[in-house]
Amino acid sequence: QVHLVESGGGLVQPGGSLRLSCAASGFTFTNYIISWYRQAPGNERESIASITRTGESTFYADSVKGRFTISRDNAKNMAYLQMDKLKPEDTGVYSCKAVSSGRGDYWGKGTLVTVSS
Repeated sequence: QVHLVESGGGLVQPGGSLRLSCAASGFTFTNYIISWYRQAPGNERESIASITRTGESTFYADSVKGRFTISRDNAKNMAYLQMDKLKPEDTGVYSCKAVSSGRGDYWGKGTLVTVSS
């Protein structure tokens, strides 16, 4: 059974940091590109970061570039999103997605990040 489980969300002050984790099981992790998505209150879900299967390449939305870092540990079937210099507009539900051409995709349920003083 496929599972993607996010963790690490919470309440943080502006300027602070959080590290989100995405634990994968039930599928061959190395076959999948991993992306992090964010859905802010009242907004559509948006892709903010992606990492290729081997981790060689990463991609970021302009809104998070220079502040967030995506990574993965294929030996542990884990992906991460290090978020620094957080802003109130970073508030939202963060979800990870595993995508593979021809194999479909999988979503986690998300973890809530709130940036507020």
